[in-house]
Amino acid sequence: DLSGRTILVTGAGKGIGAELVRILVAKGARVHAGIYPGDVAEALPEAASLLALDVTRQADVEAAIARIGAESGRLDVLVNNAGIITPIGPLAELPSDALAPAFAVNVIGVHRMAVAALPLLRASGGTILNAGTGAATTAMEGWTAYCSTKAGMHMLTRMMALELAPLGVRSYFLGIPPTDTAMQGSIRASGLNPISQIPQASLVPPAVPASC
Repeated sequence: DLSGRTILVTGAGKGIGAELVRILVAKGARVHAGIYPGDVAEALPEAASLLALDVTRQADVEAAIARIGAESGRLDVLVNNAGIITPIGPLAELPSDALAPAFAVNVIGVHRMAVAALPLLRASGGTILNAGTGAATTAMEGWTAYCSTKAGMHMLTRMMALELAPLGVRSYFLGIPPTDTAMQGSIRASGLNPISQIPQASLVPPAVPASC
């Protein structure tokens, strides 16, 4: 029973994020769903509060946190679910600047969200949950951007655990297995590394990591 809890989920327009919003609302939480501007969101519960949220834009992040404070008066959990895997390709063939968007979302965006939400999280003794992956610790062919940025998120989470715990905020990195989302479609299309060879029917349904 999550009644009385207020939760913000980034990247909530589709896949695991959308499924998580549905689960949290069903359990009684007040949920703010951060939707990337321009995305067509999956069917979400009417009880969820939808926010236009690009985690790479400081103005978007500050506006989202301000709205949560005004509407809910508190924030118990920040779920940093927004993430990108592109570009996929051999390391030597990737322009260096092409890696920047992945770092902007997967690392800097997580830091941006955490810092902006920190006053509300401190007040509630709240939790930060970062959507992780085994790619943070295992190199995978073609995934220079994804592996490097998720490794950065992993260490960032450890830094949060070290420095925010004294403020009463807990921080976690949740490893998510290969899941049947649009991201996996991009992975299969690349044909690189063993993950791309997993049949779609063998992928984990989004409800599994969302339930965790």
